[in-house]
Amino acid sequence: MSYPTPAKTTFETLEVKKSKFIAYVCAASTREQAFDQLEQVKTLYPDARHHCWAYLLGDPESPNSAAMSDDGEPSGTAGKPILNVLQHKGVGDIMLIVVRYFGGIKLGAGGLVRAYSNAAQAAMEKIVTEHHVELLPMHLLVDFKHEQFVRHLTSEYQGQIMSVDYAQKVNMLISLPESNIQDFTASCHNIGIQIKQG
Repeated sequence: MSYPTPAKTTFETLEVKKSKFIAYVCAASTREQAFDQLEQVKTLYPDARHHCWAYLLGDPESPNSAAMSDDGEPSGTAGKPILNVLQHKGVGDIMLIVVRYFGGIKLGAGGLVRAYSNAAQAAMEKIVTEHHVELLPMHLLVDFKHEQFVRHLTSEYQGQIMSVDYAQKVNMLISLPESNIQDFTASCHNIGIQIKQG
């Protein structure tokens, strides 16, 4: 499974009737990462009246989790419009925070929805993405003489070595993109390496 994710933090500023809206888009693959990003933005703008947000975790077509907050704005006028923008962009593992400095003129519910939507949209138009590729775990039982070969093969097939334990043989936990598992497995079986997926 592969999908676009934010490659770096992006922001855009929008002014509506003297209120200033600053929209931040950043990567977050867990709820904890999303809230860490929110805390960082709150630290940058501690005197802002509202820090509204939405996130979409996992594949944007079938997210693991989605959440939003109006942070004191009237219900449904901030978090929901931000989440709506995210749901139509096809980007996953994403957190979007819109900071609002009140300018003294009330915008009304419709005006707030438009302002938060437009700020979120403006930030999303500047986003740079990279592709997230899900890696699947595999356990390997390897003779010592084949360890370097397996390390090289793992790298060649865009995998990662998660852990290595040494006993009578080398017990390796690796992860690989699903599209590369069949070829990797065939190469390992040719020299007698035992593989267990999952």
